[in-house]
Amino acid sequence: MKNKTLFIVNPASGTGRQKNIETVIKENLDHDLFDYSVRYTEHIHHGTELAREAADQGYDCVVAVGGDGSVNDVAQGLKDTGVHMGIIPCGSGNGLARTLKIPLRPALAVKALNKLQSQTIDSIVINDRYLSVNAAGVGFDAHIARLLKVAKKRGFQAYASLFFREYASYENSNYRLTIDGRTLYRKAWFIAIANGRQYGYNLSVAPKAQIADGLLDITIIDKVPIEHIAITAPMAFMNLLDHSQHAEMFRAKEVHLEGNLDKWVNIDGEGENIGKELHFVVHPQSVKIYTNNK
Repeated sequence: MKNKTLFIVNPASGTGRQKNIETVIKENLDHDLFDYSVRYTEHIHHGTELAREAADQGYDCVVAVGGDGSVNDVAQGLKDTGVHMGIIPCGSGNGLARTLKIPLRPALAVKALNKLQSQTIDSIVINDRYLSVNAAGVGFDAHIARLLKVAKKRGFQAYASLFFREYASYENSNYRLTIDGRTLYRKAWFIAIANGRQYGYNLSVAPKAQIADGLLDITIIDKVPIEHIAITAPMAFMNLLDHSQHAEMFRAKEVHLEGNLDKWVNIDGEGENIGKELHFVVHPQSVKIYTNNK
């Protein structure tokens, strides 16, 4: 029996690589394995609605064609359903796709689906409502995600431009964290709560994170002095941030965070206005996904 699959395409995804996606699917998907259809999102979080409908209708797999936000939407619709998720990365950061070794070229990503290599990964639930499958954060990274939400351009160049524009004026904030019952007080520039290792662009915030270990990886970063950026930035791109004097890292199943004064949270690359108090809980083995890991 063929794998009944729905491709959910975000036509507004950042890089435009999805514009000829139907041709790419037709030419590269194994039609002996898959019986597929294609739907396009029409509004924010429409991907979640379409994924839930597909799960209810007996689909075996739902593939997110877009960026990290599109992946998040589809994952929200499939969590705990047993339906597999696939990814055709067409965004700018593509954090989860990079972690799962999924090719960034759509044609190669479609071919990777043909292998049907399955993995069940964890997810993070925030305030009993929001879901992250890759990484969430508060502080400076959430501030940048908020600005990117309304920016005319996306991608690494836009991210870097905002980073250097906002760097000087954004200062540390006071946070209270309760990590598996242990309370800490920290001044931090940003705090990441991660399932995967990176935000995207190969920018690693949790070098030791494993996406199926049943644990959250918490990274607390104080503001890096301008003279240290030339050292610290390469460490982040080389998956060595845990060696930085400006980083402190923990692992836990649950985190309660207070002090998020601007209320914004970066959830899988998208800025969301949630609240001053945040509750992060790992949900182990909650999303089935096709990977390209060997």
